[in-house]
Amino acid sequence: HIAFYQVCFEQKGCDRDDILAAVDEAIEDGVDVLSLSLGGNPGADFSEDPVSLGGYTAALNGVFVSTAAGNIGPNPATLSNGAPWLLTVGASTSDRRFAATVKLGSGLEVDGESLTEPKDYGKEMVPLVRDMGDGQCTSESVLKAQNITGKIIICEAGGGVSTAKAKMVLRAGAFGMIVVAPAVFGPVIVPRPHVLPTVQVPYAVGQKIKAYLEAESSPTANFIFKGTLFDTPRSPTMAPFSSRGPNVKSRGILKPDIIGPGVNVLAGVPGVVDIVLQPKEVMPKFDIKSGTSMSCPHLAGIAALLKNAHPTWSPASIKSALMTTTETTDNTKKPIADVDGTQATYFATGAGHVNPKKAMDPGLVYNLTAAEYIPYLCGLKYTDQQVNSIIHPEPPVTCDKLRKLDQKDLNYPSITVVVDKADSVVNASRAVTNVGVASSTYDVEVEVPKSVTVEVHPPKLTFKALEEVLNYTVTVKTAAVPDGAIEG
Repeated sequence: HIAFYQVCFEQKGCDRDDILAAVDEAIEDGVDVLSLSLGGNPGADFSEDPVSLGGYTAALNGVFVSTAAGNIGPNPATLSNGAPWLLTVGASTSDRRFAATVKLGSGLEVDGESLTEPKDYGKEMVPLVRDMGDGQCTSESVLKAQNITGKIIICEAGGGVSTAKAKMVLRAGAFGMIVVAPAVFGPVIVPRPHVLPTVQVPYAVGQKIKAYLEAESSPTANFIFKGTLFDTPRSPTMAPFSSRGPNVKSRGILKPDIIGPGVNVLAGVPGVVDIVLQPKEVMPKFDIKSGTSMSCPHLAGIAALLKNAHPTWSPASIKSALMTTTETTDNTKKPIADVDGTQATYFATGAGHVNPKKAMDPGLVYNLTAAEYIPYLCGLKYTDQQVNSIIHPEPPVTCDKLRKLDQKDLNYPSITVVVDKADSVVNASRAVTNVGVASSTYDVEVEVPKSVTVEVHPPKLTFKALEEVLNYTVTVKTAAVPDGAIEG
């Protein structure tokens, strides 16, 4: 079953008390998985953040919690929901495109995307013009003064929502519109429904169109709409907006944990704000949405499948299964790329892109109980009041009377160590539970840059039974630390 709990309202936004009350109600209702597409302050302590607070209560009651990393990337240290008891999900593209081509008078054809599918658009080339103002098509008076009737106009994506620009351009009599995405988006296009035929193109493609426009005395263009295409090369790619680590409030815990589909996702909606309906047309019940609010429920759904297949698994075991079975390469077998074409870092991808089929049979899992987060919180130097506000124990805990756990030693599916000088040696401990074949052996393989040496002791783990737990230690030795680099 799927249950919905409303915590965001038009007048007051997403209130802390509403979030906490909804989580409590969900737990009481007996849910197995919570999907919380809610952002937060990246710098907020876990004791101040309602998603972290509610998420811990959920984990304490055996409920898996999937959360959105946030949509203020690609700058570093921007992610929300960094608590280790939460699954923090970043966003990636899929291999699906809503393909459209801009054909120029020179014969050059350049590709973009569009949600427009006109049936009788015509093949005649029409005049191509640019906005004579700031290039962003934000002033209706400028558009009218330019006389763009029957023409295609090229507009920058900045300066306002492109769907609002499209309405102005249509009122000015334009034939169509080209929207050039910001450079920071790289090859990623986030198409929206426009009121007139519109092709959205990447920044680099937009520069080619502008170069043609400036070089020709009478430039022309037209559109070719190709519908939905699959198998786009270099998929998945990181979404430009997906918030990035490092984890500001717990640098010893790698975040995001994982990435999943979050760009151009078909989503059920109460209505499509940007659309203009013709007489007798019915408001669509689906829209194309992008954001970590889309990737978060993908992972929640996969977690529900895992919980159904393995009903005794804890939330930490489910998270481990998801994180240790990811894909780190795209459909061309190259490392997953960021929007600038370089290899995406772990602070963008986390463990990698989710692979639901592999997650069903991870072999080993890193398990944690809710109580095991308490020494970790004390190790963060939280006050007793802060720790107790998160865990609500009876009786209250006193950190001075408990052992303190360094972040790197929390039994997490990823390992992050902090080094600040050359020749550092750091040890991290882990315990793995056998959930695969009763009698099985695992050998370690290590791939690291030349500046780092990693040793695992013991290098081989031999299990004799299901649910057996074995321990190992990872020793990280650094030969050199690049200037400004403190995360390893």
